[in-house]
Order: sequence, then structure tokens, then C-alpha cells
Amino acid sequence: MRKTAPHILNASTNLLGFCLVILTSLKIAKFQHHSYLNEFAVCAILCLVMSCTLSFLAIKTDKEKVSGKLENFADVLFFAALLCITLAICIVSIDVV
Repeated sequence: MRKTAPHILNASTNLLGFCLVILTSLKIAKFQHHSYLNEFAVCAILCLVMSCTLSFLAIKTDKEKVSGKLENFADVLFFAALLCITLAICIVSIDVV
């Protein structure tokens, strides 16, 4: 089986920083649609934190079966976070245009 946990961990931590910047900038700018954007950003942050944790555990565990399950669940959470980020970007884009 192909190991993707290190890649998930790397991408999740990078996107987690991106989401935290989004959340901070929303607080500073007092954006109009802040409730929706805050919800999507917080949802993405929670998914990314869990994805980071599970991918880290998948890397550290010695049991192949457990590692595969953790990696798959981390992958699903990572995809959910990407969807939340995409929705947040769509909201910002619609408001800007």
C-alpha cells in the first residue's frame, strides 16, 4: 500500500496555517459575511487538526492495518477541509465581484 500519511501531514499543516490567517484577517477586517466564513474556516481548521493528528499517528504506528485506517480517515478529513476552504473562497469571491 502506498504511504500518503507524510504528504497529508505536510499539506494539512500548511493549510492549517492558511486557515488561521483567514480567520485572523476576518476578525481584523470585520468582513460582512463573517458568520458563514467563520463557520467554514473553523470547520476546515477542525478537520485539518484531526487530519494532522491522524496522519501523524499513522506514521508512528507499527501496525499496518491500523496505519491504513488512520491514513484513510485522515484523507477523508483532509478532503472535507478542502471543501470548506473552497466554499469560503467562493463566498469571498462572490462578495468581491
